[in-house]
Parts: sequence; C-alpha cells; structure tokens
Amino acid sequence: MTTYAPERLERGRRAYAEIMTVTAPSDESPTTMHLLDFVFAEVWQRSGLTRRERRFVTLPCAAAADAEGPLRDHVYAALNSGDVTIAEMQETVLHFAVYGGWPKASRFNQVVDEEWARIHSERGLPVPSPEPLLPLATPSDPEARLAVGEQSFKDINCLPFAPIRDNPFQGAGILNFVFGEMWLRPGLGMKERRLITVACVAFQDAPYPILSHVYAALKSKDLSFSEMDELALHFAAHYGWPKGSHLNQVIGEQKQRVTQEWADEATVIS
Repeated sequence: MTTYAPERLERGRRAYAEIMTVTAPSDESPTTMHLLDFVFAEVWQRSGLTRRERRFVTLPCAAAADAEGPLRDHVYAALNSGDVTIAEMQETVLHFAVYGGWPKASRFNQVVDEEWARIHSERGLPVPSPEPLLPLATPSDPEARLAVGEQSFKDINCLPFAPIRDNPFQGAGILNFVFGEMWLRPGLGMKERRLITVACVAFQDAPYPILSHVYAALKSKDLSFSEMDELALHFAAHYGWPKGSHLNQVIGEQKQRVTQEWADEATVIS
C-alpha cells in the first residue's frame, strides 16, 4: 500500500489552492493523492519554469485532451490568478488552433468566454468590452504579406529557406497566415508561443514538426536547454508519460544538434 508523507501532501494542497485558485480536492483516491503529492507538490514547484510559463504548457494539454473539467479548471485558474490576461488567453486559443486543430480550439474558445464571464460574475463586475481586432500589425497587401511570411518562417524556424508558394497549404496557410500573421501578433511573446507550440507538436507526434520546433526553440535561445527539459517534465505530467518520453528523446537529439552547430559557428568566426 502506498503511503504519503503528510507534510508533502499538505504542501501539495497549498500549492493546488494557490495555483488553481480553489480549494484542493479532498478525496483520497490514488489519482488525487498522486496529483497532490507529485504534480502540485513537486512539478509545479520546480524552478525551471515560472508558474506563468507553466500555464502555457498546461492549457494546450488540457484543450487537446478533450478533458472538459481540467480545461475549465486551468482556464479559470490562469485568468483568475492574473497569470494570463484575457488578451493573452485569446491569443493562446488562436495559436493552439493552428497547432492543435480548429475544432478543439473552438471548444477551448467557448470555455474561455464562459470562464471569463464566471470570474466577473463572482466579482460582481461586468465583462469588459473586447480589445479591437483591427488594424492588424502585419501587411494587408497580399504580396507584402507573403514576403513577410517567408522571412518570418526563416527567422522563427532558424532555417535559410522558406516553403515555396505552390499550393494552398504552404502559400495561403503557412506563409500568409501562420508566419505572415499569427506568429507576429503582439498578443503573446515569442517564448510563450514556443511553449504552446512545443506542447502541441509533442501531443501530435508529427515527425518533422516536433523535430523542427524543438530545434528552433533551442537554436533561437528562446528556450534554454534546462527550460526545455522542464517543459518535457511538465508536459508528461499533464498529457502523459509515453508522449513525454518521445518529446524527451527528441529534445536530447536536438540538444546535440544545436550544440554541434554552435561549435561549428564559433569555429568559423574564430
């Protein structure tokens, strides 16, 4: 029979209440006990990522898992704690839609609206008017937009080339929207977008995207090696160890690749 250290469980309960902004669950099922003993008493307490940064890993995991309760709980907690603003949360939904799928993002978006309204109802406040969508910060001219998308693709992916504009997926999708607008929107910082993206490609297990986005996040130095390791642990706790194990393997391979490239670049410079 598993035994739990009382002081560790109490630390988990306190952490849960602080992170989730509600009282910790009181049942003594193995799932709840391990949730408190490991996920909240340890994983969320680790120093490798801030609490706010962990939100951007947790939210896509909950949205992708189709777990209605946890999704609501984590949306509510992120907004109610003030760790994530409503504008940042809405940008998270949009970014998730691209890398996690529009149908799941549609539900995610609905939950965000409902939990935002709940928070204001609990506080006895009206829901504020949304921020204006226009004007966009990116060019409206089609050719200029594609050119921006090509450069953005190179910069964000740390590659010397961009996809050619020979089909709707690459031209209208990747260059025009994903890199011609979404990655450049001011509502989220680059680090937050990296966290969301790596979580999404990790649960998708798509061979090239998981490799390329782990590589780019490390090569750009938007995420340090230790932060990426911490992302893998946090992801495994919220989406599952098999997927987390694969992500961890890719991270190890891309660390070696990036380290070698940096060494080669230093040799050329010297």
